[in-house]
Amino acid sequence: MSLLGNIIWLIFGGLIAGLGYIVGGIGLCLTVIGIPFGLQSIKLGFAVFTPFGKAVVELDQANTPLRIIFNVIWLVLFGWEIALAHLLGAGLLVITIIGIPFALQHIKLIPLSLFPFGREFRPIRP
Repeated sequence: MSLLGNIIWLIFGGLIAGLGYIVGGIGLCLTVIGIPFGLQSIKLGFAVFTPFGKAVVELDQANTPLRIIFNVIWLVLFGWEIALAHLLGAGLLVITIIGIPFALQHIKLIPLSLFPFGREFRPIRP
């Protein structure tokens, strides 16, 4: 089911969204200060490509002072806009019965888009 969901997701907007994150991340990596944020944007791009069958996992060192500072900077500059876009996408998709599984994937991506430092998107083990 995850494979079929990911294929449909890519066809109907996931590919464009993921490429947008990756292109934005590459743009951020052009500056020395933007490299950590660019890497997180690229990580989000790959997470957006295949969200079905994966979950957000918090790492052991997720709340170190540096990661907290980076998460606050990310939240103020980029995170709230990305989370709002996922929320609006979920709101539009949940209107139809067919779109509900895809809306749930957008909602699953919101915590990762708000606080990407110290979190990963990993496959769910049955």
